[in-house]
Amino acid sequence: MRLKDALIIFIGSTLIALAVQYVFDPAGLVTGGVSGGAIVIKAVSGHLYPGGVPLWVSNVLLNVPVFLFAIKTEGFRSVIKSGLSWIIVSLELMVMPEYDLLPDNLLLVSIYGGLLFGVGTGMLLLARCTSGGTDMLGKSLQSFVPHISMGRLIQILDGAVVVIGALVFNIEHTLFAIISVYITGRVTDKILDRGKRAKIALIISDAHQEICDDILATMDRGVTMVDGKGMYSGMPKKVIVCVCSNRDIPDLKDIVQIHDKKAFFVIGSISEALGEGFVEKWG
Repeated sequence: MRLKDALIIFIGSTLIALAVQYVFDPAGLVTGGVSGGAIVIKAVSGHLYPGGVPLWVSNVLLNVPVFLFAIKTEGFRSVIKSGLSWIIVSLELMVMPEYDLLPDNLLLVSIYGGLLFGVGTGMLLLARCTSGGTDMLGKSLQSFVPHISMGRLIQILDGAVVVIGALVFNIEHTLFAIISVYITGRVTDKILDRGKRAKIALIISDAHQEICDDILATMDRGVTMVDGKGMYSGMPKKVIVCVCSNRDIPDLKDIVQIHDKKAFFVIGSISEALGEGFVEKWG
């Protein structure tokens, strides 16, 4: 394991532990996953003895079947990093003192807790691991449903735990928990998509050579020329294809306008771009 990955895993795991210990648990907000289940168990067992079952104990026990499923579907080596995160989160939940970090405002708890948990989850997934629970389960299940994003899968699984939490806490807490689950999923997807999204421009112009030369000289972006044909006129056309970042679009528009104000210009969004100038190393 690289030192960079180990550092990302430690930071991501710490953010998750902070969100659970200092944001969600004091507010009684069940946001899903093993952490949400641990909060429910703590609340229910509190009637049996003071304090209830500690969060770290539930985090350890509830994750055992999840890790066994992941080992069966993905192999032992694939869960080594996740095992490290599991240990870090459990240890931090055990040693962190209990403290209500945010005021008694469920909206603030759901927003900032979701941001904190989402950033931590996204960082772990970037390091190709999870903290266990629904994160790991979502990662394992994605091989069966690759058309659903990782963040969306985690949202679905967490939503199921939120429904269970509604039986313990009131409906107000549950509604705010749903907001937090949504924020967590969106933040997770944003972090995973960081550096991958791009724009694609298709340009049809008689001044195709001049436009290409200008893009190469001034924008430091690659450009491809393909042959096309206008089906109405029957005339051959040159189509310029350029993949660039969102901030490059104004410069690209200026170049096309300078050389051909009658050019046909189409801009589209790309959800993921891999290669030189974007994410140069394939994941």
